[in-house]
Amino acid sequence: MQLSLRSGEKLYLNGAVIKVDRKVSIELMNDVTFLLEAHVLTPENTTTPLRQLYFTIQVMLMDPSCKAEPQAEQMLDVLMQTFQNAEILKGLAQVRDLLAVKRRFEALKTIRKMYPIEAEIFAPERQRMTLPAA
Repeated sequence: MQLSLRSGEKLYLNGAVIKVDRKVSIELMNDVTFLLEAHVLTPENTTTPLRQLYFTIQVMLMDPSCKAEPQAEQMLDVLMQTFQNAEILKGLAQVRDLLAVKRRFEALKTIRKMYPIEAEIFAPERQRMTLPAA
């Protein structure tokens, strides 16, 4: 797999953080766990249930010694009982299947695809919260 990184960009590779000082291409010759900086979610951006799940799985991906699987499974259970949207429920089932076979990066991609649907679901709630009181 070929990766291209810009100057100053970080790569999270098998639990290590690598920062490059110039534009560089890296070829990964074997099966490794990695995450590009552009896909890293910071704790202050975990503002929705799907983003919280993403963050938990991200931690599992970035630190292979982390034991957050039970927490991710519990979060998935709660989300599958809470959401009623068929697309989100289908996506969460895919995430569960991917985590069962340790495909964490693919699980993160699946969650990112659901962000717009989640935003639509929460949009009316946010509008109610920002409307001035009558």
